[in-house]
Amino acid sequence: MRVSHWVLCGVCLAACSDPSPTVPVSNTVEPVGSHVSRNAYFGDLHVHTKYSFDSYIFGTRATPDDAYRYARGDKLIHPAGIEMQLKAPLDFLAVTDHATYLGMFEEMDDPNSAVGSHPLAVALREAATPVERRGVFSEILPRERGFVDDDDLLDLSIVRGAWSSIVDAAERHNEPGTLTTFIGYEFTAGGRRGENLHRNVIFRGSNAPGMPYSRLDAKNNPEMLWDWMDQLRSDGIEAVAIPHNSNGSNGWMFELTDKAKLPIDEAYAGQRMRNEPLVEVTQVKGTSDTHPLLSPNDEWANFEIMSRTIGTDGPSKPQGSYVREAYRNGLAMQDAQGFNPYRFGLIGSSDTHNAAGSFKEDDYWSKTGLLDATPELRGTVVVDGQYTEPVRQFWGASGLAAVWAESNTRESIYDSLRRKETFATSGPRIRVRFFAGYGLVEDDLAELSGVYAKAVPMGGDLLSSGQSPQFLVWATQDALTVPLDRVQIVKGWVDDGATSERVYDVACATGMPDARSHRCKDSGASVDLRSCATSPGQGAGELSRVWQDPDFEANQQAFYYVRVLQNPTCRWSTWDALRAGQSPKPGLPATIQDRAWSSPIWYIP
Repeated sequence: MRVSHWVLCGVCLAACSDPSPTVPVSNTVEPVGSHVSRNAYFGDLHVHTKYSFDSYIFGTRATPDDAYRYARGDKLIHPAGIEMQLKAPLDFLAVTDHATYLGMFEEMDDPNSAVGSHPLAVALREAATPVERRGVFSEILPRERGFVDDDDLLDLSIVRGAWSSIVDAAERHNEPGTLTTFIGYEFTAGGRRGENLHRNVIFRGSNAPGMPYSRLDAKNNPEMLWDWMDQLRSDGIEAVAIPHNSNGSNGWMFELTDKAKLPIDEAYAGQRMRNEPLVEVTQVKGTSDTHPLLSPNDEWANFEIMSRTIGTDGPSKPQGSYVREAYRNGLAMQDAQGFNPYRFGLIGSSDTHNAAGSFKEDDYWSKTGLLDATPELRGTVVVDGQYTEPVRQFWGASGLAAVWAESNTRESIYDSLRRKETFATSGPRIRVRFFAGYGLVEDDLAELSGVYAKAVPMGGDLLSSGQSPQFLVWATQDALTVPLDRVQIVKGWVDDGATSERVYDVACATGMPDARSHRCKDSGASVDLRSCATSPGQGAGELSRVWQDPDFEANQQAFYYVRVLQNPTCRWSTWDALRAGQSPKPGLPATIQDRAWSSPIWYIP
């Protein structure tokens, strides 16, 4: 194992895996076995502007142009007057406004527009307080969700015009090598009780449809979205859909049946993976890696859990709502039936509704404009002797999408998304590399570009050779935040039809992990809650190791993915309290260990 207490600088080299043969990819992508240098690029594929109905009603007036300028590093003013700015520019961005009611609220706000005289438009203009705005929002929500027959408010010509503006902005701001912009939108499907089935649809290039396909077109069924995407692909328009907030799906996102409650079959699995090779595992509305009830032996499972369905106070059932369990269920289906609908990679993104993601615990402006712009509205400080209890207290300063790609261009980054050479972070720009192969040695850590010839990277399949494979892990800290604590490998496997999981610490800031417990020695890194100062000199700038699974069984289906943990820092809610001269709110974590997750590697017997 190699531990460095300095931050690795310069170009980071990466491996690649074979792109999916069922979809078009860039002609510049080289196959496994070549020595292609790849860099880590960070971005956000989930950004809402004034064209989203909820963003607008919560006070956001920022445009897609503003969102792209923010991604370049420009300042942007929050609806409440807060100055928002990134610590460093992003490499790529997609504006993904809600397809349903796209652009409608701005027109409703204009009394002279085609919809300006509708009673709900009048109510919107007269709503002067957050409470009144929420009331109008609640009245319009059933229409946006498709639960109203003969909607007399929706005007598709307005939707078409807003979509054209979004496409034009993405084209205008795309600057290869500096900022890559993707045309995209959100398909906002879900249930009457807030069961979340949302997806972001990201198009590969300039070729996009004349209208986005919404939940209203699909009768609230994501499988009809996949049919539409397959048809687009046959017409030369390539796209991926990326589910998010499975944590708030009440078990709907990763079910064992299709929408008609029929058992998943091979055709379903193929279509889902063709159209949804990725899942957004972390964002402002919580993290969907795993849940303490699903992973009781994982000490770090209780991370940024938001246990409610989207837009409600109702509970969200953990089963069927978290990615690690989906990976396990997919293995079981592969083992028993020969197909796996849950072989997806991972990214993060923000889901900001301010046109500007908030990625820092100590500089947090939350998500929904005027509704959560202050600590009082977020429920993190005492007001009149008591706390309020909004769901926003469980939200987080997360997350980022990251890829390993040859260049900062649409073609290269999109192809990385396609082949799942991706990772997610909860905000910091941690870099993580992950390979599996046969014959890997510690010397390979010195020249990662040479690993392609004998290994597959994150997102790939490792075929059995009859031998125990080696796994190469490598991570570096974000230079603008605290050092790393440890690197872990999460394993899931199936044996006689039953699935299991285990978390191994594989590289530690304190030296080698214990050989029996597979846990790192505690580094002693701490946080002073009186000032949010962190322990100086603790942790590592770089961690890496070539590791072998001590419990490997050659005949077992398995997946492996990396989780990197930072040293602890104050959570944003603690910063809120500290700045108000108060103690951290009881019941909320006072500190947070920000982290990164790689896409898995699947071992195929």
